[in-house]
Amino acid sequence: MAVDVASVNWPAARRATYSVTQSFRYEYPGPIRDLSHRLVVIPPERFGDQRRLRHELAVGLDGVKLEDRRDRFGNVVVNVFAPRVPSAIEFDLRVSVERRTKEPHRLADGWLADGYLLEPSALTIADDRLRRAADELGASSRWGLELAGRINEWVHHSMTYRYGVTGVRTTAAEALAYGAGVCQDYAHVMLALCRTCGLPARYVSGHLLGQGGTHAWVEVVLPTNDGTGDAIAWPFDPTRASQGGLDYVTVAVGGDYGDVAPTSGTYLSPLKGNLVTRKSVTLVELEYEAG
Repeated sequence: MAVDVASVNWPAARRATYSVTQSFRYEYPGPIRDLSHRLVVIPPERFGDQRRLRHELAVGLDGVKLEDRRDRFGNVVVNVFAPRVPSAIEFDLRVSVERRTKEPHRLADGWLADGYLLEPSALTIADDRLRRAADELGASSRWGLELAGRINEWVHHSMTYRYGVTGVRTTAAEALAYGAGVCQDYAHVMLALCRTCGLPARYVSGHLLGQGGTHAWVEVVLPTNDGTGDAIAWPFDPTRASQGGLDYVTVAVGGDYGDVAPTSGTYLSPLKGNLVTRKSVTLVELEYEAG
């Protein structure tokens, strides 16, 4: 039974359980062959205070081969192979996820070894305008959470949320020049600024309660001061000028959108397919702090 979201007192909540249903249906005007598809839609078994309770992925086509693996970021990747698709193929996902208010997400010593947290990715390379903004923001704020918060606010106020202006290949520099975009563009601009300022940061793909499509935000990863070499991943959502909360569900992390695209792939045919998607995120259980 769903919980009425409008009645939730989020600051007092200590545990939330979500049911996520999602479908991706590709339709073609004729048969295609040698489909090789990649799905990044299943949340990790554990991610900070988030725990995946159960999941089920169904493919509406016979003769399909599925292979699960973990990528370099620890994301769950499902590779799908189909020798022939007569006219359509559909992927249906059901996931149950629990989140609790605990200590922030801690990453073990060695978290910076991969390098992607500080290196510009294909979609987050800074141009002159981004470098100037990074210099100004860095000069006016202390390195760390203060600077991350300032960047988060700056991006939110520098962009207008608007569909149809950008696409999945739009870079941070292009989105900022347009002054508009969607959540992935906000995240890319913030990542470009963070990395230029020397703040390790990563792209996060997931779900936000009450939002229709997949959402995107940023985690700024900062070392702890306890001498362990560990780090804390701090969430920031420049689209909403917030720092996240229990109403966010993480699916995957990476350098930018290209690493975590929910659905992508190739096939042999001159025919062009049409993608139809559906998604719902339902709050099914909520627990408050005692007292």
